Amino acid sequence: MIFGLLATFFIGILLSLLGGGGSILTVPLLVYYFHIPPQLATAYSLVLVGAASAVAAADYYRRGLAKLDTALFFSFPSFVMVFLTRRFIVPALPTVLWQSGGFVLTKNLLIMGVFAVLMLLAALSMLRKRETVDDIETARRRVPYWIIFLEGLLVGLLTGFVGVGGGFLIIPVLTAFLRLPMKLAVGTSLSIIAINSLIGFLGDLGTHRIDWPFLGEMLVFTLAGVGVGAVLSRRVPGGRLRPAFGYLTLAMGTWILIREIWLH
Repeated sequence: MIFGLLATFFIGILLSLLGGGGSILTVPLLVYYFHIPPQLATAYSLVLVGAASAVAAADYYRRGLAKLDTALFFSFPSFVMVFLTRRFIVPALPTVLWQSGGFVLTKNLLIMGVFAVLMLLAALSMLRKRETVDDIETARRRVPYWIIFLEGLLVGLLTGFVGVGGGFLIIPVLTAFLRLPMKLAVGTSLSIIAINSLIGFLGDLGTHRIDWPFLGEMLVFTLAGVGVGAVLSRRVPGGRLRPAFGYLTLAMGTWILIREIWLH
């Protein structure tokens, strides 16, 4: 339990620094260390990442590093898709989706497999060198809202299915497609994650038996990590955050995919 709580503290630091990545560590921690079923683990992750993102986003907003109109415009189609996916699509999937010989494709395997593949694609996008708009005011004026809306729909569907805040998908969208500077993308992403995660969890209410004391302990340590990450974010240059995010996502996605394939 001590190791698990320390890990959630570290997750809070990363989430505050990188504007995402909380779920790519939280879900594996809950599934592989605490042995919580993937569907329930994704519900817990939505609470932890959503609350932590809300606290971190408030700090970025005070520093002028969060674009709330972009976040709200992105979040509207996104949280609708997240809610519908969590409420109707995921519960409707059968436990065993396909079976051939000794291989059985279960719902849990599909969730973790899609989760890992999305992480790898997001990591490759983050590690590609692209032109960015260094001036924050210029970046704010050039955001094409129709792209944000369409991306919001797609991210909502995917994050609802794998039960994550979506930072590892949102950050590449904001930096690669909208060319926002990394720190503005982080603050905006945190705002989107907070809305997506908490709305997504509403779709889970009544479908899971939640261990609230356990979840509360993890949340306390996650928020403590967010506080430390907020201090560090003032000292770490934005240019170093993007490759760090990319390599972290690449490593975790590769590990999860290999582990799931090996076990099945």
